[in-house]
Amino acid sequence: MLKDVDLCLEEGETLAIVGPSGSGKTTLLGLCAGLDDASGGSVELDGQAIESLDQDARASLRNRLVGFVFQSFQLIPTLTAIENVLVPLELRGESGQEAEAERLLTEVGLGDRLDHYPLQLSGGEQQRVALARAFIHRPKILFADEPTGNLDSGTSGPIVEMLFRLNREAGTALVLVTHDPALAAKARRVVTMSGGTIVSEEENAIV
Repeated sequence: MLKDVDLCLEEGETLAIVGPSGSGKTTLLGLCAGLDDASGGSVELDGQAIESLDQDARASLRNRLVGFVFQSFQLIPTLTAIENVLVPLELRGESGQEAEAERLLTEVGLGDRLDHYPLQLSGGEQQRVALARAFIHRPKILFADEPTGNLDSGTSGPIVEMLFRLNREAGTALVLVTHDPALAAKARRVVTMSGGTIVSEEENAIV
């Protein structure tokens, strides 16, 4: 349960949320993204109070503005890697972006796995598909829950570079839940949570 949480993210900002397991990090992420309902208070996304929207309007707002990377990947098992990446665009009625989806999958090292289904991919490969899917519509804000948690050191470096390049080139705000101090150090702001509340906030000196 969260209590007395007051957090504001500016356009194009990078924020890392850190803290021990059970401190409320993932809960905060779900509330900010409009995936969960708060029992009190208000959550605004791009000036819209999420709690005032019905489910359809909330889903439309998310699909227009938000990218997600979940710990559980949330891939559709009956779709191939490239089909999973294209899902956000299909929900918006857009087509003809297969080349972009292939480019993103190639960039995350899966250029030879385009037609593989999730069950044919390792956990790390599924996470990279989820990252490519999160990037496909160049979201205004990207929420990532342990984006490198299932990746080895050789793979996590390029993924982290992709995340921050999206921030630099597209102005996408990043909200990263992580246990990785090196990843948190790359964000402009770091919020530490404990017991369902924010206990500290600091700014990193980003060169």
